[in-house]
Amino acid sequence: MIDKYDAIVIGAGHNGLVCSALLAKAGKKVLVLEANNQVGGAAITREFAEGYSASACAHLLYQLQPQVEKDLNLNLKLASKNMSTIVLSKGSEHVSYCGSKVTGVNDSDQKNFEEFTKRMTKFADLLKPYLNKAPPRLGTKNKKDLFTLAMLGFDLRRMGQVEMREFLRLIGMNIYDELDERFENPLLKGGLSLDSVLGTHLGPRSPNTILTYLYRMAGKHGEISLPEGGMGSVSKALSDCAEAAGVEIKTNAQVKKVLLAKGAATGVELNDGTVYNSEIVVSNADPKKTMLELVGARNVETRFTHRVDNIRMKGNAAKLHIALNKLPTIKGFSDADYGQRILIAPDESYVEKAFNPAKYRKSSPQPIMEITFPSVNDDSLAPSGGHVMSAIVQYAPYKHKSDWNEEARNNFKNAIYNVLKQYMPDIESCIHAMELLTPVDLENEFHITGGHWHHGEFTLDQFMFVRPVAGSAQYQMPIDGLYLCGAGSHPGGGISGASGRNAAQVILKKGNK
Repeated sequence: MIDKYDAIVIGAGHNGLVCSALLAKAGKKVLVLEANNQVGGAAITREFAEGYSASACAHLLYQLQPQVEKDLNLNLKLASKNMSTIVLSKGSEHVSYCGSKVTGVNDSDQKNFEEFTKRMTKFADLLKPYLNKAPPRLGTKNKKDLFTLAMLGFDLRRMGQVEMREFLRLIGMNIYDELDERFENPLLKGGLSLDSVLGTHLGPRSPNTILTYLYRMAGKHGEISLPEGGMGSVSKALSDCAEAAGVEIKTNAQVKKVLLAKGAATGVELNDGTVYNSEIVVSNADPKKTMLELVGARNVETRFTHRVDNIRMKGNAAKLHIALNKLPTIKGFSDADYGQRILIAPDESYVEKAFNPAKYRKSSPQPIMEITFPSVNDDSLAPSGGHVMSAIVQYAPYKHKSDWNEEARNNFKNAIYNVLKQYMPDIESCIHAMELLTPVDLENEFHITGGHWHHGEFTLDQFMFVRPVAGSAQYQMPIDGLYLCGAGSHPGGGISGASGRNAAQVILKKGNK
């Protein structure tokens, strides 16, 4: 017997779950197939040492789109919300910022930070509506596309001539020059630099890093939350919503290929040979995996496969989990400070120097880090008296010269230790166990090509009208019935749900015609 569905979604990452839930709420019979043994994709919570659990990849929530929460009636439990960001100094002169307020800097920097945040928020709000709908096609005579382009132009002009010029000046610029012009405090500039390059193959001097900063702000203006139970609880809430709407979810079900007939999708085949039929197949996998592996390059026009093959998506961030028998000492820290987001990025030049080795396929000897101690606010993640440190560490290039052999891993671990000890002198005595996931490990565990959790660099030539590639920015691939809904499609990565929501809307509109 062959099962027939109205839609099949490949991958139970958060975008796949959002897409499936919205399709089911519209009355579709939907099947979600997840290769791993739990839903969530890279947004999961799992044990990495006995009694210690952490969010395996993404570990903070700051980009979830309010429209997604509203459409699915989500009510997430948060262990901490509106977290401050603390940029560590080697003494106790740390800089902290949250919203438009900053402490640890002079009066001039305080004033300039308020102005900077106000302007960046305004620019992020300009982009936000366009992140939550299918992007218009360029060079088309379609009235809807032309109207959306006209609205974008109108919204730009409505800001006023000065702000419009400033937006157009900044959008492709690097963050380094903007920060250097505005601020004096090196820690403030270092922290904002890290915010702009986190998870990318970019340094603060790279073009487009203001764009990446604006994208970060386009969720809830950069407000940072820590979900209770880790990121896996967000995925669990989404899967509960999907199942309540009637979605069938199967784990340990790895898709081998998308089935085709006469240029159209007809279903999928699993690794074990099981076949499921549907005239709509939606892939939450990245564009390369979807088109070059699951579909196969021979089934798509050559120029299109070349464009997909040329998507830049080599990961450059590692994930570090440390099981602690106690919290390390950080000079000048209160108990509450350990529950905030913590950065090691002494200045913007340090961040740029950390990036330089990655250009030559080497890991950084002095990496930058985004650190949390989630167990401070959520004691379910560690045994009594113990704690968890979760950190994103850059830069760790996917294509390392040594292919991440044991020596390269140990060298990078030592580099991390050496940096941590400058800010947490007793860190080594606090460590019970440790797990380091390089981009290669992230690729293997989460089936993400290149270990790039954004499914592709977030730059102007891979953004909006041309994400994932020119001619396929509106979720439908050049095969009838085949769609993308993951981070490799518009608007991009991060735990936002926008790609899944937008894809569902496109599919439903096509079905109603």
